[in-house]
Amino acid sequence: MTLRHIHLDAVGGIAGDMFVAALVDAVPALRDRVLGDAAAVLPSGAGAPAFSAGASSGISVLRFGLEGGQDGHGDHHDGYGSYRHMVGLIREARLAEGTAGHAVAILTLLAEAEAGIHGVPVDQVHFHEIGDWDSLMDVVAAGSVAAALDTAWGATWSVSDLPLGGGRVRAAHGLLPVPAPATARLLEGFEWRDDGVSGERVTPTGAAILRHLVTGPGRPGGRLEATGSGAGTRELPGMPNILRALVFDTGSAAAARDAGQEVAVLSFDIDDMTGEEIGVAADRLRALDGVLDLALAPLTGKKGRPLTGFRLLVRPDALALVRERCLLETSTIGLRWRMERRTVLPRRTSGETVRIKRVERPGGTTTAKAESDDLAGIDGLAARRARKSEVETGR
Repeated sequence: MTLRHIHLDAVGGIAGDMFVAALVDAVPALRDRVLGDAAAVLPSGAGAPAFSAGASSGISVLRFGLEGGQDGHGDHHDGYGSYRHMVGLIREARLAEGTAGHAVAILTLLAEAEAGIHGVPVDQVHFHEIGDWDSLMDVVAAGSVAAALDTAWGATWSVSDLPLGGGRVRAAHGLLPVPAPATARLLEGFEWRDDGVSGERVTPTGAAILRHLVTGPGRPGGRLEATGSGAGTRELPGMPNILRALVFDTGSAAAARDAGQEVAVLSFDIDDMTGEEIGVAADRLRALDGVLDLALAPLTGKKGRPLTGFRLLVRPDALALVRERCLLETSTIGLRWRMERRTVLPRRTSGETVRIKRVERPGGTTTAKAESDDLAGIDGLAARRARKSEVETGR
């Protein structure tokens, strides 16, 4: 398997249709699979999924949408638009391998965000804004893209900072602020920018796709292999309304990894901060771009004084900035650092409600570990251990 990293450049923003169009523009071999999966979840009379070439601010783009439908909702029945109903439609459709799992994971993230906002159980969530057929189609098509690239490439994902937008968007509950509450909840921890252009720039579906795929602060690297641009329907003043996908062949990066990556090891000791202050400082330092890891250790200094030792692994290009932040966030008056080499095994994360990190080890073997954060919501140690064993062994 040749590993790829895909960087999403949210020039105009991101929505479900923009994501699908950008990736199919970059990887045309996805087109038939995506169209087949999208069509499989649609009822008769809802129309047909289609790609169309066009332009946005003079840039050639691809667009994805529903064509020829008699009614945006088709012949729906009681329960249409509910989380349970939409999951049922996805599970019952004849989809390519892996599509349903990714699509349900995206939809579940949306449902969990809505449930938290409205204070209802996930199973009672009703999607007012994404309850039409083209929105369901976008979720399934995005799941198809994610599954195909996970299988073929073990793809990893990153995203640029996101356009904040502004104003209000009309929803079933009235006028809501932009970013919409579900979008904001899903993208807590992501970087944003205000480019002065208002309107809804990141939709809830786009936000759920990012939350599902972008599992860390990854950065593009390797040989740029392909690019693609997916456009939204809205025209933005002074800029193209596009999501750009950049596909990197990380084979060269893998070779560098096998030879050993260079990292900076930065360390210092603290003897005059409270536990609460140390916890806050450690969280802020971990969140810095360029900090690969941070560990704390209890130490004993001269005259038996208790110390807390900080050890950070830092990308060499970020060392100067991280050194400065250490001196600002903690009470230390001195730092130590050195350069080391490290080897990192290839890894990828997938899964629905509980994500699994799979690591490729020498000799072709693979180990799997459930993400502990995803198990935290399960009540009882025995239940958490049972669920962990279940997802790691694939039972």
